[in-house]
Amino acid sequence: MTSSRSSPLTYRFASLHPEWATVHGMPLAARVPGESPERLWTLGICDLSALVRVGVKGPRAAEWLSSHGVQVPQQPNSWASTGGGGLIARLARTEFLIEDGFDGSVAAGLASELKPGSPGVYPVPRQDCALALTGKQVNELLVQTCNVDFSAADATARAVTLTQMVGVSITALRADIDALPCYRIWCDGTSGAYLWETLAGIAAALGGGPVGFKSFHPEHKP
Repeated sequence: MTSSRSSPLTYRFASLHPEWATVHGMPLAARVPGESPERLWTLGICDLSALVRVGVKGPRAAEWLSSHGVQVPQQPNSWASTGGGGLIARLARTEFLIEDGFDGSVAAGLASELKPGSPGVYPVPRQDCALALTGKQVNELLVQTCNVDFSAADATARAVTLTQMVGVSITALRADIDALPCYRIWCDGTSGAYLWETLAGIAAALGGGPVGFKSFHPEHKP
């Protein structure tokens, strides 16, 4: 398997002996032994670190993104779809996170256009550990690990929350997949292994556990 990048969780997943696939140059667990649709719907935890993302900030960042055809969320701490499973999150008035889905190319295109020294627009390195948490028990996991009551939030409000989870600074949003409850979590890659181990332990106690990315996107062909 040829790869040019590595996930913060590659070694953690290796102990599970998953079926691997290369996604955007990164080995990613496609299937995990023992996973099932029931696990996904109870409490699944998945590594999505391979998805392409780019960070942009600066006083002209919103204008620059709009000029490149991206529909920018009007309010800070909100997000919008960019199509193809991708999203743009407005983390503050002048800072944005853009991430492609498995087959999207918006973030990749922006990264190629973002030049150092562009007036009022600055790149933000995004070496994230990116997770998806799913299922009917996901709010119980969040209650145990985070001081924000996500269950009280409107699932359709497309809010972005910057907070801490088991002492790790995270960005979180809810992005359900049809009827499947799903939260997306990003943290600095250096904290990824600790966050993963903690969440995986709680997930196991709640009847869930790790799942591969094909649980979310079975059509993707690496």
